[in-house]
Amino acid sequence: MQQWYLDSGCSKHMTGDKSKFLSISFKQEGHVTYGYNNNNKGRILGRGSIGDKDILVIHDVLYVQGLKHNLLSISQLWDKGFQVIFKTNTYEICLPNTKEAMLVGKRINNVYLLDISSPCSIGCLLSKQDESWHRRVAHIHMNHLNKLIQGIL
Repeated sequence: MQQWYLDSGCSKHMTGDKSKFLSISFKQEGHVTYGYNNNNKGRILGRGSIGDKDILVIHDVLYVQGLKHNLLSISQLWDKGFQVIFKTNTYEICLPNTKEAMLVGKRINNVYLLDISSPCSIGCLLSKQDESWHRRVAHIHMNHLNKLIQGIL
């Protein structure tokens, strides 16, 4: 299972799990800081691509030492030309310059999740109308992510 969190607060896609990569280039590139209270830092050990090579590949994903969650950056998706359309309980990531939904995720307890390995997350829905960006998510604290995973929230 490749569970990813859509995150409006992180500036880069990142994971601490090397097994998530289709391809990776190892090169120490500095550090990233994550979390509000602790200002945790993780060393960047490499950069690579994730996804399904037959359907959709997401490039420029950082491999960060010690990071316990898989994060997709909304701003990085937008910078690459993807559209992210938020609905009440789902969201769609659409290909650049089209309205074709390639990935569909779920909203669970105010967190937007995506299972990249699930066939249901890939192209299940097609957007018929455009929704504005005002439905973007707020950045969630790392402690809340941990609680969500543990079933506490």
